[in-house]
Amino acid sequence: MASKSTMRSLVLIMGLLLLSCSGMSSAARLLEEMAPKEEYPHPEVPELPKPELPPHPTVPELPKPDELPPHPVVPELPKPEVPVHPAVPELPKPEIPPHSTVPELPKPEMPELPKPEVPEHPAVPELPKPELPPHPTVPELPKPEVPELPKPEVPEHPAVPELPKPELPPHPTVPELPKPEVPAHTAVPEPEPELPKHELPPLPEPELPLPPKAESHYPVPGMAKP
Repeated sequence: MASKSTMRSLVLIMGLLLLSCSGMSSAARLLEEMAPKEEYPHPEVPELPKPELPPHPTVPELPKPDELPPHPVVPELPKPEVPVHPAVPELPKPEIPPHSTVPELPKPEMPELPKPEVPEHPAVPELPKPELPPHPTVPELPKPEVPELPKPEVPEHPAVPELPKPELPPHPTVPELPKPEVPAHTAVPEPEPELPKHELPPLPEPELPLPPKAESHYPVPGMAKP
C-alpha cells in the first residue's frame, strides 16, 4: 500500500511539473511576441595605437665542446638469491561413504474397470433417387460464309546499279638509310687529385658579459640617512 501511494504522489508531482513548464514556455513566447523590438545603435570604439616593442637582444653563440667526457661505467649488481619454495605435503583424500540403497516399492494393483456397452446405431433407410429431366437439345447454327479478299499487289524493288570500285595509287616505298658508324670510346685515365690539408686555427675563448645588477628600491642597511 505504501509503495502504491508513493507512486501515485510521484506521478502527480511529475504531472504538475510538466504543466507548469508548458505554461511558463507559452507565457515566455507570448511575452517575446508582444514586446517591441528596439534597435540600439552600437557606440563607436576608437582604435588604439599599436605599441612599439623593442627589438629582441642578440644572444652570442657559445662554442661547441670538441671532446665530451666518456660515460661512467656502471658496475653490474649481483643477482639476489631467491629462496626455494617449501614443498607442500599432499593431503589425504577424504573417504566418502557409499550412497544408501533405496528399497523398491511394490507396484499397486489397479482393478480392471468394466467396459461400457455402446448401443448399436439405428439403420438409416435408403432414400429413392430423384429422376432428373433430360437436358434440352440445342439446334446447330449455320456457319456464316466469309468472302475471300483479293491479295494486294506489292511493287517490286528497283534494281540498284553496281558502282565501279575506285583505283587507289600504290603506297610509296621508303628507301633504307645507311646506319651511321659510331666511333669507339677511348679510355681516359682519371687523375687522382691531391686534397690540401686544412688546419683549423685555435678558437678564442669567448668573454661572456656579466648580467647587470637589479636595482632595488629598498634602502641598503648601514647607508641610512642621518
